[in-house]
Amino acid sequence: MTDKETSANRVLIAEDDPVSRRMLEAFLEKWGYQVVTATDGLDAVRILESKDAPALAVLDWMMPGLEGPEVCRRVRAHPDRPYVYILLLTARSQRDDLLRGLESGADDYLTKPFDASELRARLRVGQRILDLQNGLIAAREESSFRATHDELTGLANRRVVLDEIAREHSRHLRQGGSFAIILVDLDHFKSVNDTRGHPTGDAVLKEVSRRMARSVRPYDTVGRYGGEEFIVVAPSCGRSGAIALAERILNSLRSAPVETDRGPLSVTVSCGIAISTAAKPLDPRELIHLADEALYRAKERGRDRSELATETELTSSS
Repeated sequence: MTDKETSANRVLIAEDDPVSRRMLEAFLEKWGYQVVTATDGLDAVRILESKDAPALAVLDWMMPGLEGPEVCRRVRAHPDRPYVYILLLTARSQRDDLLRGLESGADDYLTKPFDASELRARLRVGQRILDLQNGLIAAREESSFRATHDELTGLANRRVVLDEIAREHSRHLRQGGSFAIILVDLDHFKSVNDTRGHPTGDAVLKEVSRRMARSVRPYDTVGRYGGEEFIVVAPSCGRSGAIALAERILNSLRSAPVETDRGPLSVTVSCGIAISTAAKPLDPRELIHLADEALYRAKERGRDRSELATETELTSSS
């Protein structure tokens, strides 16, 4: 059971009268809810503002400390928190009073004395609304993830990683220091697809992505640049740090074959490193060009290695 499912199954009963509170508690537990109780409005606010707050609340209108409508206003003052579906119980039946309760942030109300079956039906409506909201949130989160991540590998996609390079470049111009990018390309990947099939190739790409992500620092960005090529953005990283980072990536692939449904497969990568320094700041396009030149040189010199952009290349790119 997920945290959202657990919170949706928990109900706060805020009622100062012990007889009414026990009666409500008995009904809700019989219907399968996990019940949390409060005896006044201040206690209700404390519970509803807690980290694991119930997603459903049944509040009596008249309570010591804070009345039900004021509890609603306090809860609704924090729109960034998970939504709580609030049902007000009230002996008031005047239209103006009921409207005031709804305007305070209550989702529904039930007049006393209430019918148990009606209370159950209204709580079910609340649960359906919460389920719908959770579904919409999950769909939005999935849509956002798909828009910013590569579908196969789960890494940042090309647009995101290029934006990250641009942001790091802007920070670098303001604050100085160094940052690096590393282009990473699988060696002989075409032969994997040709001899073992594209499903095996996809498995290799996913495992390489996983190992790369585990090799970098928490604040580095790893993205899929295209095909079998990846890019790492390493903030606050100079020459020695970038070389060490590339070596960790290389070793993560050397350490063990990639397991596939066609058997284990030895996989290596080649890396091209480019660094923007305070003495020689480079724009994103220059950095990528230099990293690509270094990557090409790593391929020419035998693969399974990294190469750093040279001073000559830095000068010629100016």
